[in-house]
Amino acid sequence: MESVIDQAFAAALYTEGDAGLDTGASLLAAAPEADAELVRRGEEFVRRAWERGWLPADVVRIVRRDLGEHAAGVAAGLIASEVRRYDELPPRWRSQLDELPPAPPAGRPDRFSYASALLALHRLLLALPVVEPVGPPPGAGREALHRPPAAGEPRMLTRIRALLAKAEATGYPEEAEALTTKAQELMARHSIDEALLAARTHGDRTPGACRIGVDAPYETAKAILLDAVASANRCRAVWNSELGFTTVVGFEADLEAVELLHTSLLVQGTAAMTRAEAGQRAGGRKRTKTFRQSFLMAYAQRLGSRLADGTARATAEADAEGGTDAGSGLLPVLAARDLAVSETAEQMFPRTTTTRVRGATDLDGWTHGTRAADRARMGGQAPGIRG
Repeated sequence: MESVIDQAFAAALYTEGDAGLDTGASLLAAAPEADAELVRRGEEFVRRAWERGWLPADVVRIVRRDLGEHAAGVAAGLIASEVRRYDELPPRWRSQLDELPPAPPAGRPDRFSYASALLALHRLLLALPVVEPVGPPPGAGREALHRPPAAGEPRMLTRIRALLAKAEATGYPEEAEALTTKAQELMARHSIDEALLAARTHGDRTPGACRIGVDAPYETAKAILLDAVASANRCRAVWNSELGFTTVVGFEADLEAVELLHTSLLVQGTAAMTRAEAGQRAGGRKRTKTFRQSFLMAYAQRLGSRLADGTARATAEADAEGGTDAGSGLLPVLAARDLAVSETAEQMFPRTTTTRVRGATDLDGWTHGTRAADRARMGGQAPGIRG
């Protein structure tokens, strides 16, 4: 005889529309004895997501986008429950799990609503496509889950994060610029040292990858900014507009730098856009959306130019200062790493496409965005450069 769970799933998961969800939720609301099995199957669907290349942050992000904050909390509860079965987890997972939203209590606000939210979540999890893996899934062997840290970690990254946090929080532009400049110097030296150490010791580190969410609104401009930061840090970025994330391919030290710098510049750009928009509104204009879109497009493109110029300058300076101590020299080492990153990206994404983006249509927004990019706290040293 078909169980209540099977009847509910047949109605809710394998038919389209809200009517099926309502039918399935009604069946489950009247059968509290099915609760444990409902959660167990939810954990199974989460486990299938890992097998398809998804990470905890990816799952919560797309659930939040498609189903809302409450469903994101329900997903977080299933994720936290599912990962308890593993003795060890892959790199990056612990920080993602620590940032999960709180899970709502089971059966709240009422049994029907809770069952409906779970079924909608299950339906979304079942429909998740296969994505390119950016690390081993949980349950992989110990060797796959662990790799030696890059030179200087985690103390160096802790210092960099602290400097950037202070730069974003201070109300004094001169102090923020000094703090960010120092953070960038540390990132540049950390990455170059890592590249030279790997070359001298013939280390077997290979490029990896991470995913960074690119959320609406103005996701095109945000993706362009992330691409500029990735390129300046000797990484490759591939944006999946449908799923709302960019995959960044590069060596671990450079991936860390991309995440840190992109976040900081996006915070600065958003704050500058808000200030500029307030001034525009005070002047009587109302075209907020076009102003913001044009602002962020200009901000992203101008920063891309600054980052590219800084990369060339910092690499030349580093080669002149320390090339003779690097064995074969810095430039060949960096060229070999660039080639490795390109080959890894092409293996992961053999069929990428180039998309035309909508141009900026608001001159004031473009002008203000360009100025904000010029004022962004890049400092006078190697903006965003990694070895």
